[in-house]
Amino acid sequence: MSVTTLHEADRFEWLEQQVGLLKSGALGALDITHLIQELEAEMGNERRELFRRLRVLMAHLLKWQFQPEARSNSWKGTIRTQRNDIARLFKDNPSLRRFLVEELTDAYREAVEWAADETGLADETFPTACPYAIDDILSRDFWPD
Repeated sequence: MSVTTLHEADRFEWLEQQVGLLKSGALGALDITHLIQELEAEMGNERRELFRRLRVLMAHLLKWQFQPEARSNSWKGTIRTQRNDIARLFKDNPSLRRFLVEELTDAYREAVEWAADETGLADETFPTACPYAIDDILSRDFWPD
């Protein structure tokens, strides 16, 4: 089976093969085209992980601020978990920080929709742009009122 066919038929086996080739120094036998695609896809996965965690965090911060009568330990736990997971993501991938503003901007739009759906409040209730400073969003001590 050719390398390209293997990549399409069994990605895991293809990955094992590529790792084996790298370890043995058989660089000429590597499937460079697909390796580049896989590495770029992995970079996209890391950014999407940051986006998803920011979206969840922002939605819960908005719910916390705009529906204080419904605050719960569940919301608090979700906020803490997302902050911890983002911190871990940055610890493992410090260069992801350069995408924080961009991902936060995109995540905020969806977080407003999520918060509106879950609270029953109109989308217009929430600010059109993120009302929180980045340092506050990521701070363990920040709880919007």
